[in-house]
Amino acid sequence: MTVVGAGVIGLSCAWRAATAGWRVTVLDPAPASGASWVAGGMLAPLTEAWPGEERLLELGVESLRRWPDFAAELGGAGLRTEGTVVVATGAGDRAELDSLAEHLARTGRAVERLTGRALRRLEPALGPEVRGGLSVPGDLSVDNRELLGALREAAEQAGARFVSQAVTCVLDDGARVTGVRCAGGHDRPAEVVLVAAGAHSSALHPALRGLVRPVKGEILRLAHRPGAFPPPRRTVRALVDGRPVYMVPREGGGLVVGATQTEVGFDTDTTVAGVRDLLRDAERVLPGIAEYALVESAAGLRPSCADNLPLVDAVGPDGLLVATGHGRNGMLLAPVTADTVLGLLREVEEVA
Repeated sequence: MTVVGAGVIGLSCAWRAATAGWRVTVLDPAPASGASWVAGGMLAPLTEAWPGEERLLELGVESLRRWPDFAAELGGAGLRTEGTVVVATGAGDRAELDSLAEHLARTGRAVERLTGRALRRLEPALGPEVRGGLSVPGDLSVDNRELLGALREAAEQAGARFVSQAVTCVLDDGARVTGVRCAGGHDRPAEVVLVAAGAHSSALHPALRGLVRPVKGEILRLAHRPGAFPPPRRTVRALVDGRPVYMVPREGGGLVVGATQTEVGFDTDTTVAGVRDLLRDAERVLPGIAEYALVESAAGLRPSCADNLPLVDAVGPDGLLVATGHGRNGMLLAPVTADTVLGLLREVEEVA
């Protein structure tokens, strides 16, 4: 089995497949990079919920249920269980959070509504502009970079082999996959190919064309400095005059702030406007971050499908599998995706 792509999805699938006894080769010119490296690491099916996306909510809740065991098998992998608060700064923002709470209640998933004062008792770092919000203790987070390192180590220990090569296309004879073509024209034979190349997946085979598009997201990494107000313990999601922003804590006083969302093709430049907007909105929610150090700005490309549901299936010729299109939920959906791909591989074995 050849896995094309070594982000969180490709690594998770490679680990599970190798553990199940498959001979796995992972091809990626820069493993553990791209959108997975830039991600905030939220595991948040409830606070990401939108009316009309009930199937995605169910999938996310199921994957979140698997996360504790998934993380435990990886030695913890930076999983944080303090939960999430979602806050609003004005009347319009509060109304939108009320709508979210009502939507979740209709699906049988109640959340706790809190005043601004009650939220500040939970998280003293929240500023006076926070007027109210929700407590969602079940929405968790993970340190994405610690997770990526743990996944690669686990995959290698299970026997997966990593090759730093870019793939230009999946090869087939019209009936079955025969392998992949790498940059420079070198062909690698393979009877089963899993395309997990994120936003670049659509370019690798005609059957995938147009199914996934890149959506750019910019993030900032901040570091607490001596004398500054301590960061929150929970993930803080906020609406600031209708604009979403999140702040995800890391061990040692780090804080990830994100994320912009623009459709500009494969542009991965961090823009002045993106940095400005994120800092402006984050500071209104957590005023103390004005004294933090800005240690990194970066942009990644979320692989998104038209219906916001991931594409995890057998596609096209026999032997072609795909796991991509996870959009803003790649970290969250890694466990359920890896298990689904393992099921697809068992079907391949039965046919063979």
